[in-house]
Amino acid sequence: MILYGPPGSGKDTITSELCRLRPEFALFERLKAGPGRTTGYRLTTVDHIEELSRAGELLYRNARYEAEYAIDRQGVATLVDAGRIPVLHMGQVAGVGAVAAFPLHWIRVLLWCPLDVTESRSAGRGDKDVEARVKVWHETREDLLAHETEPWTLALRTDQLSPTESASAIIDALMSTASAESRNIREFVE
Repeated sequence: MILYGPPGSGKDTITSELCRLRPEFALFERLKAGPGRTTGYRLTTVDHIEELSRAGELLYRNARYEAEYAIDRQGVATLVDAGRIPVLHMGQVAGVGAVAAFPLHWIRVLLWCPLDVTESRSAGRGDKDVEARVKVWHETREDLLAHETEPWTLALRTDQLSPTESASAIIDALMSTASAESRNIREFVE
């Protein structure tokens, strides 16, 4: 399960709801080296991430918010081997494609909300870097527009659906083994 979207689009909230509805869902905790939030990550060092990269053990690596993040093959495999459904949070379209190289039937979910919703949700949860998250919202929008043909299994407006409605739609897509398809991204994000 890949949840892609800008800050404040509901990745954490929907993941919690997925886990509540179906215990086999599990948040994939990315490797993180650097400052900022620590919840939902496996903290490490840049040297360790670099070592895994050289060994070909990373599916995807990126930098944002003055930190390094990585998705490692072993971390995904550990969840799958335990009978869990990994839920990955992504903020770059390139990462969605890179992770999809891992041999699973990935459900690709585009979560979207308008800028004012991102600002409100970010401030409401006490983020100290609301300005940085607003900047990333714009970057995410540009990233989507630059990859308009990227296929998505679902595209959900989280300002129009409740977390339960969103999670239920995701579970339905998973159970029906829905496939990803190109969507009118420009219309969706405007």
